[in-house]
Amino acid sequence: MADNSKEIIAAAVKRMNEAVVHLEEELKTYRAGKANPAVFNNVMVNYYGNPTPIPQVASVNVPDARTMLIQPWEKNLIPQIEKAIMDANLGFTPQNNGEQIRINVPPLTEERRKELVKRSRTEGESAKISVRNARRDAIDQLKKSQKDGMPEDVAKDAENSIQKEVDGFNKKIDAVLAAKEKEILTV
Repeated sequence: MADNSKEIIAAAVKRMNEAVVHLEEELKTYRAGKANPAVFNNVMVNYYGNPTPIPQVASVNVPDARTMLIQPWEKNLIPQIEKAIMDANLGFTPQNNGEQIRINVPPLTEERRKELVKRSRTEGESAKISVRNARRDAIDQLKKSQKDGMPEDVAKDAENSIQKEVDGFNKKIDAVLAAKEKEILTV
């Protein structure tokens, strides 16, 4: 039965880790004043009827800190990519020359910085909710196992170790958010 509690804890830790990884990936798409091709990872273009991220239909290059070039693999995608960038409300104005799309990255305004910080905190809260859901599910499994014969002290020890993991992951999430906020607010 003790092995069962270790499996439940391991599954919960795996879910908590996935929440932190997802948060880090999501925060990469928030631009912090310099050109970052990751901002286009969630911008979808209609590619033969399928919503497809821009990096899968074009190459995104960063020739300097304030410019990004998008070179579509098919020239007929240029208007669709431009429209997708405008619809994504990233604060960019795409310019095309018929071959590629040039994006000049404007410096972030104070208002936009505060908005990005608020959005990153919202993402952080979602990650914390995922961590708490993993804890709840694990504790439910422990209670079910306890009814099936797991000793009460083993279940309590497992609950305590799950709570320690939750605390650790919440600290990780706070650290990731603090680093991103610092990056966003640095002028």
